[in-house]
Amino acid sequence: MTLQVPASPGPTRAALDTRMAYDICAKITRAASTNFYYGFQALPRDKRNAIYAAYAFCRLCDDIVDEPSRKATAAQELASLRLELAAAHRGQVDGPVWTALADSQRKYGIRQEHLVDVVDGCEMDLTKASYANFTELEGYCRRVASAAGLVVLEVCGYTDEKAVQHAIDLGIAMQITNIMRDLAEDTRNGRVYLPQDELQRFGYSEADLMRSIVDDRFRGLMKFQTDRAKMYFESGEKLFPYLDRRSRTCAETMARVYRMLLSKIESSGYDVFSRRVSLSKREKLALAARLWLQSRLLAFA
Repeated sequence: MTLQVPASPGPTRAALDTRMAYDICAKITRAASTNFYYGFQALPRDKRNAIYAAYAFCRLCDDIVDEPSRKATAAQELASLRLELAAAHRGQVDGPVWTALADSQRKYGIRQEHLVDVVDGCEMDLTKASYANFTELEGYCRRVASAAGLVVLEVCGYTDEKAVQHAIDLGIAMQITNIMRDLAEDTRNGRVYLPQDELQRFGYSEADLMRSIVDDRFRGLMKFQTDRAKMYFESGEKLFPYLDRRSRTCAETMARVYRMLLSKIESSGYDVFSRRVSLSKREKLALAARLWLQSRLLAFA
């Protein structure tokens, strides 16, 4: 008599849907940002998937306010997105991004307030075209960048509350770098993120921005922003010792990417108007190779 061993049950439909949802979020991340996609590769699969879900959510928000064709409907779309975010938090999901995000929140306790902050920051782009001073701008940076960083921190895990402030500061450093890099594009879109009181301090006007003038006034203004970004990087990089080895590799890689961008802005004489500063294909490949090697070594550690 042959003993029949029952087959192991396969994955449920819900599990398959969730897996597909994470795959879609990974594709969104890779298509939108190669730097971020490779930066997350050092993480274990479940944590990596959770961050892909969070990134895909952030892309939903950004695309609403950044795509010119959606300008007339952006406010209404953000309002709808808020409702969908609240529904996903209650477990009422509809679509791959919401499925993956809700699953990630259950697994890692991602705070809803951080996700709401991201929406609030994007909404500021619809209602606020300039910032009187850095205090105002810092509030914006905390919403659009630091809030996302806090989501990553919760996925990676931490035991010391000091990690939170360093994660906030790293997000601010990265956003200041983004603002400097994207100055030409943002100006064309009617957004001036550089604080108004600092423009006045250096004798540089919005009209000068529109004409893409690079002179001693502009270089002084941009060096001031660079020094500020470096100060926030110094605080933000103190986050690394609070993370486990694989999470630290991820955070260090992202900080390195933005440090490299900041250095490129400096070495160009702050001419961000002639071309958009970015990492070359060679630099990206070298970074990806280094990260792949580190992640493999850590997997066997």
